[in-house]
Amino acid sequence: GQIDAAVFPTMQGGPLMHAIAAKAVAFFEALQPEFAKYQKTVLENASVLADELQKDGLRLVSGGTDNHIVLIDLTPKGITGREAQEALEAAGILVNRNAIPFDTRPPQTASGIRLGTPAVTTRGLGKEEIRQVASLIKKVLSHLGDKKVQAEVKREVTNLCSRFPIPGID
Repeated sequence: GQIDAAVFPTMQGGPLMHAIAAKAVAFFEALQPEFAKYQKTVLENASVLADELQKDGLRLVSGGTDNHIVLIDLTPKGITGREAQEALEAAGILVNRNAIPFDTRPPQTASGIRLGTPAVTTRGLGKEEIRQVASLIKKVLSHLGDKKVQAEVKREVTNLCSRFPIPGID
């Protein structure tokens, strides 16, 4: 029928039964009320993260967020996306360096960092913890290269992660 014609051969080269089964499970999960609640929480957490990061002057590319991603323009701070990514990673916070609109730096350096909230939301972090995460990010970026600050933040990140373990991982 129409579904068969839409799926094969356009979206799928062969009847990969394992992929069909995985899609069926994913679609079933997406239809559950819990999934809608989870997605709403992801968006709320992103909004809180954006608001908190802007409070002390970090510039967001779009002035906020309408989805699960926050993109910070680090140009006003005089640091690169790579420097921020490496400092935050040393403190236990994973972000991606990311180009910003009209970026003059090459992509491997970039002028921004991108953060997302699905992973922390999956762990169960709520608005209060997201505020703490934003504070930790600002602390590292304000003390770039300070190993003592990175170590302090890493301890706080480890504590936070121990309170909110990854679901299904013992």
